[in-house]
Formats: sequence, structure tokens, C-alpha cells
Amino acid sequence: MEQKQPHIFSEETSSIWRDTVHLPTFKPLKNHMNTDVLIVGAGITGITAAYMLANEGVKVALIDAGQIASGTSGYTTAKITAQHSLIYDQLVANLGFEKAGLYYQANNEASEWIRNQIKAQTIECDYEIQPAIVYAMNDSEAKKIEKEKIAYDRLGIMGTLTDSIDLPFAVKNALVMPDQAQFHPLMYLHALIADLVKMNVPIYEETMAVAIKEDPDPLVTTKQGFSIRCRKVLICSHFPFYDNRFYFARMFPERSYLIACETEKQFSGGMYLSAGDPKRSIRSLRLNHKNYLLIGGENHKTGRGERMEAHYSRLESFARQNFGDLSIAAHWSAQDFTTLDQVPYIGRLTKNSSNLFVAAGFRKWGMTTGTLAAKLLTDLAMERSNPYTEVFSPSRFEAGPMLANFLIENIGVAGQLAKGKLIRPKPLDEHLQNDQGMIGSLHGRRVGAYRDKDGKLTVVDATCPHLGCEVNWNQGERTWDCPCHGSRFEANGKVIDGPAQKPLSTIFSESEHQDKEHKMSN
Repeated sequence: MEQKQPHIFSEETSSIWRDTVHLPTFKPLKNHMNTDVLIVGAGITGITAAYMLANEGVKVALIDAGQIASGTSGYTTAKITAQHSLIYDQLVANLGFEKAGLYYQANNEASEWIRNQIKAQTIECDYEIQPAIVYAMNDSEAKKIEKEKIAYDRLGIMGTLTDSIDLPFAVKNALVMPDQAQFHPLMYLHALIADLVKMNVPIYEETMAVAIKEDPDPLVTTKQGFSIRCRKVLICSHFPFYDNRFYFARMFPERSYLIACETEKQFSGGMYLSAGDPKRSIRSLRLNHKNYLLIGGENHKTGRGERMEAHYSRLESFARQNFGDLSIAAHWSAQDFTTLDQVPYIGRLTKNSSNLFVAAGFRKWGMTTGTLAAKLLTDLAMERSNPYTEVFSPSRFEAGPMLANFLIENIGVAGQLAKGKLIRPKPLDEHLQNDQGMIGSLHGRRVGAYRDKDGKLTVVDATCPHLGCEVNWNQGERTWDCPCHGSRFEANGKVIDGPAQKPLSTIFSESEHQDKEHKMSN
């Protein structure tokens, strides 16, 4: 059979999840309102928490700065598993046996909750029981897997060590966690959203929360100037929009990439992850009578990677080399935040907060940790005890690994800050092509310029308003990305991801200029 030529990756990315599910749309909030619990962020955590609280009779409202499930929940590998790469040996060393065991139990219970929900509601979401498998390609990785198996045994986690797995290439060894699962995340969330609508839970899109007044009953203000009075606030946005505890310095952002490959053969099954780098994630998908392989990896710190085409091309080369001829059906990327000890921050925003709660830093395991976060936050909002409160408490900051990682990450941030200030960009190119962006110099000022598909030019200040780092252009996503703390902005400067709260300042917008001229002429 003639080998297909390498795929030419379009600069337009799309997620197979979002391409195959039509989620309902909701209007922005256009008035002041009152509720018992306000949930900020409509990904898997916010939607699930709203569902849990509403089923307990709590008056709850859900808002999102963009569209529901348009963040990481719509751009995931969609694995439901407690096997989070090689984590348990590290947790035992850093947190001790008790907390490491609780981490596993919490994620395992979250997986079971999803399974039970799908069964009880007969949700059609391509749910399949699959083993989760982490594999080694060299002796060093194999030794790490052996240590992880020892941690499994000591914690009572079911797992099998093997040197033979159903992949078309040899491995040194692998650790198999049975009875995990995979699904179509947006089909699943679509069902939960439908139930929220039936329960008359108000949902508002394009409603960005920008501030909280910490009264006994908090007052949340939106970008549009409306206020929401409530008793409790659950901050389930990708990054805490209200950051009075320096969360930006206690998490680091990473981007990763994924391609959906259509194949003629049906994959034998299993969800795979490489133990070392370059990271490779493999799982199958049967959707609309077609077979797909989802190949992911190529992790890097946000704003510090190569052109996106290089990451996708390496994933394609890996797929073709190991799985033969295939067609690329979709490709997309995602951003995840990782905490200093790799355990998410879930709980009270500060040690003494009684009505502000947060969930953040899920690394790349948001399906399970997002669900356990919803359960934990629901219990806290209902003022009930939860056995996992201490493990995930955002107030933890112990000496040792966390402090060392804090110093390492923030030394790296300082380096990026200095680098951005010292590098002098080229003069702004007046011949910038349509649908292209660049960092350039304009009258001695570092700016970002983007010319849209219609040829209209927008120039923004390239300095991130969070702490003054210099953003970089991401052509694949058409975004300005900050290499320091992961803030991301649309081409016109509008905030996509925090910690930045303010947009990049607009220096010139040809669209706005033409609008003004049109109004003056009329």
C-alpha cells in the first residue's frame, strides 16, 4: 500500500469532542441577582457541582466567562482513571502513606460516581471500561515503574507489572491498573446540563466574574457591571479569577497536543501513557461507526514552545511509525495547571475562608479530579465533613519538595521576565499577511500585531498586565500567551485564561477605526 504523505496541519484547530456534540447555548447575565451558591466556571467541575447541589435542593447559579465546557473539558483525552502517570511513589515520599492512599480513594470514588451516573441515567457517551497502562521505554523508566508498583502494593492499589502489552512496539515493562474507563466528555456533560435546565438552574455564558466583595454574604461583580449576592462562591474557573493567595506562584501552566487519527482497524483497547519523555498518550475511540486513535503528548510550558505544527507533526510521525497508514481527522491543544506537589488545590480559598472555595491545578487528570472536586466542594458548601479535605487543602505549603519546587518555578519565571525585556523585537512588518500575528517594535515599544482574515489590523501592547512579562504569539490558537504564569489572550487582547484579569491594551484597531469613521460620516 502506498504510504500517505505527511498531513499538512491547518492552523485552525478543532476538538473531536466539540465537533461531534452540539451543546446548548445560554444568554449572558443582564441583571443583578441573588442565589445561595454561585459557581464560577462551567467545566466538568462547575457543571457537576451545580448538578450535585441542585439535587440537594440548593438554590444555585452557574456562570462562565465564555461558553460552557469550552475550556479544558472540551479538549481532553477523556480518560477516567486514578492512574495519574507515576504519582503514588512520589506521593508516599512527599505526603506519607495515609494521604497517598486518600488521594487514590478520592479519585477512585470519583470514577465510580461517573460510572454510576452514566448507568443510572443511561447516558450515551461512548463509555467503555479500559485498563490504564503506563509503560517504560528504557531501563531508567522501568526502574521508576517498579518503584511505583511497590507503592501500589503498600497502598493496596490493584495493579499488574508486565513486560508484554498490546502495543505495536516493545517496552521494558508496564504497570496496568484495571477497570478504569474512557468516554466522550461532552456527551456526558450534555446530559448533566440537560438535567440542570430541567431543575431550573440558571446558567449564564459570556459572564465574566471580575471581583468579590468578601462580606458575610459575598458579592460577586461581573465584567458587565452586574452583581450576584450569594452565601457561598465556588471558584471552578480554569485559574482562580479571585487570587488573593498568590495561586499564580504556586502552579505552573503547560500546553499539550492531541491528534485524532482515523484508522481502518479497530484498536485492541487500553489507555496508554509513556513513563518518560517525550510524553505519549494513546487511546481508542469508536465514534459514528468510525475507528479513531487519539495520540497526545508534546508537553511544554505555556508560551515557551515551538510552532504548533512541529508538535503535531511529531505526534503524526509517532502514529504512522507505530500504527501504519491513517488519516488525521482533528487536532487540538489544551492548557493545564500543575501544583507544586502535583495534588490539586480543592477547598477553602484561604485557611479562614468560610464562604469562598476553589478548585484548580488538575494537571492532566480533570475528568476524575474535576468530579472529586465537585463532591468535595459540595460537602464544604453544605458544611459537611469530607475525608479528603486535608489532602487537597489549598492552604497546605510544606517545606521540602513544595518549597523547592516553588523556588525552581519562580526562578524560571524571573528568567522569562528578564528574557522578554532584553530581547529586542524586529520592527513591525507592515506587510503582515492576513490571519498572521507577530511580535514587533513600534516607535520603540514592544507590541503584538495581528491581521485578521479580512485584512484588518489590530495592534496591542505585548506586556502582560498581570506582572509585566512579555507575551508571545501562538499562531495555531491565534492567541497571545504569557510564558511566566500562563495568561492567554485573544488576538484583540481579550483575556482567555488568567491569572491576568485585564486585557492587553489596544494600541490600534482598524475595525474600531473604520467604525468611528462610519459613524462620523453618518
